[in-house]
Amino acid sequence: MPEQKKPDYYEKALSAQLEETLAEIRHIAQGSSDLLINRVTIGGIPCALLACEGMVGMAFIAQLILEPLTNLPPMPDSDALFDHVRNRLLLSVDRPVAYNYGELFRTLNSGFAVLLAQGQTRAFAFGAQGYDRRGVGEPSGEANVLGARDGFVEVIRPNMSLLRRRMKSPFLKLELFNTGTVSQTDICLCYLHDRVPEQLLRQIRTRLQSTELETVLSTGYLQPFLENRRGGLFDTVSLTERPDVLCAKLLEGRVGILVDGTPFAMVVPKLFVESFQALDDYNYKPYYATLIRWLKYAAFLLALLLPALYIAVCTHHPELLNSTLLLILRESEARAPLSLTAEAVGVLLIYEIVREAGLRLPKAVGGAVSIVAGLIIGDAAVSSGLISTPILTMVAISVLAGYVLPDLNQAITILRIAFILCGGLWGLYGIGLLGMAVLFNLCACESFGYPLTAPVSPLYWRGMRDVAARVNFRRLQKGHFTVEEYHE
Repeated sequence: MPEQKKPDYYEKALSAQLEETLAEIRHIAQGSSDLLINRVTIGGIPCALLACEGMVGMAFIAQLILEPLTNLPPMPDSDALFDHVRNRLLLSVDRPVAYNYGELFRTLNSGFAVLLAQGQTRAFAFGAQGYDRRGVGEPSGEANVLGARDGFVEVIRPNMSLLRRRMKSPFLKLELFNTGTVSQTDICLCYLHDRVPEQLLRQIRTRLQSTELETVLSTGYLQPFLENRRGGLFDTVSLTERPDVLCAKLLEGRVGILVDGTPFAMVVPKLFVESFQALDDYNYKPYYATLIRWLKYAAFLLALLLPALYIAVCTHHPELLNSTLLLILRESEARAPLSLTAEAVGVLLIYEIVREAGLRLPKAVGGAVSIVAGLIIGDAAVSSGLISTPILTMVAISVLAGYVLPDLNQAITILRIAFILCGGLWGLYGIGLLGMAVLFNLCACESFGYPLTAPVSPLYWRGMRDVAARVNFRRLQKGHFTVEEYHE
């Protein structure tokens, strides 16, 4: 990727002449309609108060900023004015100082009110954010029965407060910086500095600061920079929209990354077994949570292998079936004009088309897509003999099992088709060879030196308390473990 340089104005210092500074601001903004420039005399000094319309709270500015400033007594010069404002007036809690046009526009476009004065080469900014945002609500993708109902929103500072409200420890550090040469998107590193490995933190900072993106609009822009350069079938960065889940990861020494503009937080490093864990597992009785955990393991295998095993056995190993079942399957497949492999791949591709259509269409129409696809197209295809009933059943069970693990949906979708092709061409031997290749790839994946397959490989018995089973909290509380213990 070619290097993305910052705009020329970014490092340019503010002028001591107010008119020159305002002229340069108008030139950079190109007369943008939402830029508000209000000239005012404060303490006998010509000043200007800048704000971005729609980004600030007008009532807040009028009561807590404009009224105190306009009532100031005469000042000998602008230095005395700024010292008085800085040291004797609070005005707002968040009060950064801008020395160049890059800092000025970044604070201005973040909802700050900016004060300029004649004779000053610096600008005072006052936190006066008042832009509209979605309220904190229940997460849409990580539903639970007994847990909390609040999730992250698109604005980064409320997300930071959701973490702080749950984790009141002074060791919780929220490190805010920005990335993207054009968008200047706020990024927040979240970690417990008494538990996170310093080397891990240093590597994450280095990778994030080395990005050369012009804009960052979602977590997907940054995720490739946090993963290994060599390809892997499974993600090594996990996503969550629940603050309680992120707090649990921070307790284990992980690092959370919040991106302004998206309600998802990235967590590094990731462990593969986390895809089978849910918040409700820790609210249920251990025996029931363990049952659910193993059902998810079984669902993962069904989602990957069920159609492929059916095709492999019917095509290459019919001796594995008893005579009654073999006759039933033979009768069902006799009318189908296509091979089993072609049928299965075709049904899966149609399913992906239907799923994408239902996802992208408006909600009022999305439900109709499912009805048309499931009841009309599916029933008509089976009745006409284009698709056999057994293959449609196997694919439907496989797809349904994949719904249990939404975090692995991308990998399951691709691997399911790959297993079907291998099973159709080479039977159980092809499935076994591809399974070994997937297992080798999974064991080779690591995130910042931490194995993706830990604590299973390398085996760490204390970590298996929440993998092979979900033990009760009386045993879990006996010594917490962190990801540092998994380091290679």
